Order: sequence, then C-alpha cells, then structure tokens
Amino acid sequence: MRNNVYVALIHYPILGREGQIISTAITNLDIHDIARSSRTYNIKNYYVVSNLPAQQQIVKNVLKYWTEGFGKQYNPNRHDALSIVKLKGYLEDVIEDIEKIEGKKPKLIFTSAKIRERTKSFKEISEIIFNNDEPHLILFGTGWGMPEEIRLICDYELEPIRGNAEFNHLSVRAAVAITLDRLFGEK
Repeated sequence: MRNNVYVALIHYPILGREGQIISTAITNLDIHDIARSSRTYNIKNYYVVSNLPAQQQIVKNVLKYWTEGFGKQYNPNRHDALSIVKLKGYLEDVIEDIEKIEGKKPKLIFTSAKIRERTKSFKEISEIIFNNDEPHLILFGTGWGMPEEIRLICDYELEPIRGNAEFNHLSVRAAVAITLDRLFGEK
C-alpha cells in the first residue's frame, strides 16, 4: 500500500444532537485503538483534531506516557502505534501539515453513517487511492457527524458501513477499523 494516506478524527467542528456545532470529548480508547488500526494498515499519520486546550492535554498526556515515559519500554507495540499520532487544533492545520510533508494538498475523503447521493463504494475509493500518487486524508467524525461545511470541501464521499440490522451506530473505533480493512485489507 502507498504510504501517503492519512486519517483524521474530528472533534471540532462536529454536529451535536440538535444539529448545532460543538466540540466533542476525546476518549483514551479512540487514541489507542485508531492508532493501532492505522499503524496496521500503513497509514502515515493519524490526526486527532480538537480545538479545546483541556482535550488537547489529554492527548498530550497519553502520547507522552506511551512514546516517552514508562509505557515506551513496557509496551513497544503501543509505542510504535502511537508514534504516528499527531494532535492538531483544526482541520485546516491537518491539511497544512500534510501539504508540508507531501508537497501538495491531500484529497479529502468524507465518511458518514448516513446514506448520501454522491457516495463512492469502498472498491472505487480503494482504486482511486492505489491508482494515483496524490496524498489522501480520510475524515472520521464524532458526535452526530461532521457538518455540511466539511462535506462540501471534500473530494470524495465514502459509502457508509451498513450491517444487516436496523441498528446502525458503530463506535468510531470500529468504523475506522472496518473502513481501513475494506480499503486496504488483503485482496
């Protein structure tokens, strides 16, 4: 797989239950599990995006413990996975960072649990990524999803993950793992 694919977990701007723009709380499990999935599928960097200083401090504390502190020696695999995590305040900061690394802006891929009109299948997005040299950034939302303003700047929209039941409310950790496997898993 190409090593110019990135993942971002967006905590701001995010939709709240009533459709308002909010910032969501970061969870320790999301930091760890999405880093592990990202590292397994050769994602170059996993960005945690939050505009709140207190939430950013949580990420900094987790990363420091596992990449510099006792955790680095205690669990080298966790250190390896968390070494690809970057913290940014805003999506624009993520795009700018990738542009510095790659020399060009990434193509943005929007994900959602909602069925939308112009989505592409996992197979189509996988082929797009594998068949060109462009960097790609796959965006995952928290809360009640990413707002329309983010969807409108994206180059592609990925089809939602659907089960065989009426219930459709995966954790973002599970959604990231399934998405990465469908896009980059063994063929």
